[in-house]
Amino acid sequence: MPRREPPPAALPPRRCVLLEGTAAAGRAAASMLLAEFAAPRCLWLGAEPPAGFDRGPAAAVLGQEFDALVLDAHAGFDPDACGQAAGTLRAGGVLLLLTPPLADWPRFADPEHQRIAVHPLSAAEVSGRFLGRLARLLAADSRVERRHADAPGAALRPPAPRPAASPALCATADQASAVAALVRTARGRARRPLVLAADRGRGKSAALGLAAAVLLASGKTRIVVSGPRLDATQAVFTHAAAALPAAQATRGRLELDGRVLEFIAPDALAEATQPADFVMVDEAAALPLALLERLLARWPRLAFASTVHGYEGSGRGFALRFRRTLDARTPEWRALTLETPVRWAAGDPLEALLARLLLLDAEPVDAALIAEAQPAALAIQRLDRADLAADDALLDEVFGLLVLAHYRTTPLDLRHLLDGPNLAVWVARHDGHVVAVALAAREGGFSPQLAAAVQAGQRRPRGHLLPQSLAYHLARPEATCLRAERIVRIAVHPAARGRGIGRALLAHIAAAAQADGVDLFGSSFAADPPLLAFWRGAGLLPVRAGFTRETASGAQAVLVLAALSAAGTASCAAARARFCQSLPYQLSDPLRELDPALALALLCDPEQPTPALEAARRAEIEAYVAGQRDYGSSVAVLWPACAQALASQAATRLDAAQAQLLLRKVLARDDWAELVRRCALPGRATAEQALRSAVGRLFAST
Repeated sequence: MPRREPPPAALPPRRCVLLEGTAAAGRAAASMLLAEFAAPRCLWLGAEPPAGFDRGPAAAVLGQEFDALVLDAHAGFDPDACGQAAGTLRAGGVLLLLTPPLADWPRFADPEHQRIAVHPLSAAEVSGRFLGRLARLLAADSRVERRHADAPGAALRPPAPRPAASPALCATADQASAVAALVRTARGRARRPLVLAADRGRGKSAALGLAAAVLLASGKTRIVVSGPRLDATQAVFTHAAAALPAAQATRGRLELDGRVLEFIAPDALAEATQPADFVMVDEAAALPLALLERLLARWPRLAFASTVHGYEGSGRGFALRFRRTLDARTPEWRALTLETPVRWAAGDPLEALLARLLLLDAEPVDAALIAEAQPAALAIQRLDRADLAADDALLDEVFGLLVLAHYRTTPLDLRHLLDGPNLAVWVARHDGHVVAVALAAREGGFSPQLAAAVQAGQRRPRGHLLPQSLAYHLARPEATCLRAERIVRIAVHPAARGRGIGRALLAHIAAAAQADGVDLFGSSFAADPPLLAFWRGAGLLPVRAGFTRETASGAQAVLVLAALSAAGTASCAAARARFCQSLPYQLSDPLRELDPALALALLCDPEQPTPALEAARRAEIEAYVAGQRDYGSSVAVLWPACAQALASQAATRLDAAQAQLLLRKVLARDDWAELVRRCALPGRATAEQALRSAVGRLFAST
């Protein structure tokens, strides 16, 4: 097991120096203040830096260490880049933040506004609420050293050099405990995964590498590491190589006497057949939940590591959602949290400051305070976003709930929440506390000329997902001329779910939109059957399923729609009819890899009566079920009959295995060998008999 480093001397705090003034004065002052710093040890984000300084993008420098970081907000304040880059600043380092005078910053023409503006508004029409909140917090925080760019004071002193830590040794007791836990998981009983959680800078990736080295040195022959991308796992290989100096290292691979540590991309790993002694998934919160579930099912010994509070999204939401899967499939899973920082001191003032500025530490209200919340007693309202930006407690509850429910929420989402021009923030409150939150975007209202250009694929006006999808994918160009309200996100507190609170909030938003003359009400989301059932329960029906899996979620996006006006009713009905007509055909080609449970949830309308069969077709189907006709001779009758029946109440008679058989063989048109493999059946004879039984069940009482 790797030894621990000797306890270090007390680490100096990191500092934040704010330089207010013009862009030119701020940049000149920053260069002067850093005159004694070695240029390669300084990172400059924003405008073109002075000669010798490293320049972002921030994501490209992850894993490196710097003594100084310049964030030039005159070139635009990107909250995600701020969070990324600040993690590279070591103990004793300084963050120089270049801004306009704080009193003027909310009205500053920030170049980042271009990313937030939506058609037909320009960047100049984006609000400054987010920057105003930053200015207010920076002005009031004693941890911030405010200086004027025209009189910046004496040059800063670089932090004292520190002895280089050995990457082969554990830096903290936390890290040593994590290495030991990882080794025990790899050597222990199967189906007992470890979930390793840590804030940034706690050395979790290093722990993975050190554990891999221990396992290879002790005789394990193949360790696999995975993550969102190879570069994100580089620290794993760096620390493993340091602990195994005799190993041969190449990009994404480490070999020692025939024993291997290698990187495999997550999607390939889920399908891999070559055995592995242990699988480690780094930055698991950045992977789709569906993909993590496939990895959990495929590999008997594995560990997941995730960041709890980070610029890339919150591991808290990941842990909440993934915990349900772990409890159901591997109830003996274990969790471990790393608390002690490696790169800076515990209680570092800059870490605390950035957590407050970017709301990396936002939390929803304590469950006990909303335990009695019921839909009928809720106070539902649209928030004034200027008031929201000024109310720290309320913003914490709103953003904390979004972070918990959507684990891809990042600081940039906070800026969109406060400044998005077509966005509204709705909340449901119990005793003043936020129980549910929804973000709604007002879309559409295009001219006929723009609508035609959208349908032809010539224009894609920013910020109008719902009408553009209806026009381009469903050939409903008139829908872009209608006004639409799209639910961008909705979250209900975990302690208050299952009571109808989400549906009550949606009904209130829809009623307000209808009163405002809106025609359509919809949403687009990464679908699974329970989520689709929620939206159906709220009166919104699917009208489109994306043909490819979303990168972020690993699932197909589904568009759901409801009508709020007569014009909306006609457009919605036409879109729904086209979807119902097209979906059975799509399941045999662009959607043939769709999860069967989701395919059935999209197809089946439990309120649709079972279609009647004419006598001749019924006789053919009965002959097939009885074994008097083979599948090839019956498919011309089975395909249309099954497509209609699966879209009706009849589908509710099927169990999951029967539904999968019908969807895979009849609609997706798998050959028998593929059907046997997908449905885990012993052979073709069993598959044929099971299919006959499923068809018989589907048409049992027609």
